[in-house]
Amino acid sequence: MNSTSVHRLCSLVRCSVVGFALWAVATAVAAFPGSSWEIAARPEDHGFDVAKLAEAQAYAATINTDAVMVVHDGVVVTQWGEVARKFKTPSLRKSFLATLYGRAVRDGVINLDATLADLGLDDTPPLSEEEKRATVRDCLKSRSGIYHDALYETPGMKKRKPARHSVRAGTHWYYNNYDFNIAGFIYEKATGRKIFEAIYAEIGAPIGMQDFKPSDGQYVNGTESIYPAYPFRVTARDLARFGLLMLRRGQWNGQQVIDAAWVDQSTRYHSDAALYAGDGYGYMWWVARDFNKFPHLPNVKIPEGSYSARGAGGHHVLIMPAYDLVIVHRVNTDIADRRVSDAEFGRLVHLLLAARNNASSSNSSD
Repeated sequence: MNSTSVHRLCSLVRCSVVGFALWAVATAVAAFPGSSWEIAARPEDHGFDVAKLAEAQAYAATINTDAVMVVHDGVVVTQWGEVARKFKTPSLRKSFLATLYGRAVRDGVINLDATLADLGLDDTPPLSEEEKRATVRDCLKSRSGIYHDALYETPGMKKRKPARHSVRAGTHWYYNNYDFNIAGFIYEKATGRKIFEAIYAEIGAPIGMQDFKPSDGQYVNGTESIYPAYPFRVTARDLARFGLLMLRRGQWNGQQVIDAAWVDQSTRYHSDAALYAGDGYGYMWWVARDFNKFPHLPNVKIPEGSYSARGAGGHHVLIMPAYDLVIVHRVNTDIADRRVSDAEFGRLVHLLLAARNNASSSNSSD
């Protein structure tokens, strides 16, 4: 063997070793739960201070928190409360629907730039011609400009709603249940599949959700609009799987459940949401951006690239790719007036991030 051949062989060996090392690292990082979650025996092995985690749990006991899960590197580093109880989703439902859209858009079943007029959609009372110019994409962004009555609105949503016919389609962001509800109708009409069945088949089954079934969903109908809302019940441990799926950009244990490009597109900043919450909005996901001007949550600094699903009363699935971290927070909102404010949840997240041994002072809320 001449010197050139030896050199080439050595290069191949080095590439193979480096490639194997990178694969091993990626495999070690990309952990996934099996039939049940792996609970870290020693949180400190995952970079978390046990005493500080206890401080976070003690704080949660002073507010109306009912369940918390913290997942790092695909392993539960701490959890408490009723993680196996099916609580209401409220608006968490919207982020699930946005995720379902990925396959339908990829397969050409749904055209995001089709207008309501193109789809032959109307309502009672009827939509105007301008309102029918709203596209499916506008609805996913909550920018339709349709301020028709909608089902499942909170008093706060109704109070903030602009006057009907006050803006042109696609020009103004407002957190609008009309958009979210009609997006659900569009999905079902285009795919021929009910939302709860699709969640189970396209998300729940592939990632091994332990508890969710299509029967956990319920449509909300009424006289305000012909387009129903679609809330469902789900456990914290199933929400944590959903959060991990998103954190892994749609990949689950070797299977691409949701297109990575769709995860990126739906969770990037599309709209200024300062009118409602103070940060940004994607496709039915809340998106973190410049903390100094637009905090994702009060009382805590959340890294750029983070995003969350949120539901009224204190339901959160917070995903922080920079820290390989998912935090799930639940409240038993079946009890009247039981809630955790964004400020209280932000304080809890601050304490959980402070428990990271590699956390820097930049995570301080001071």
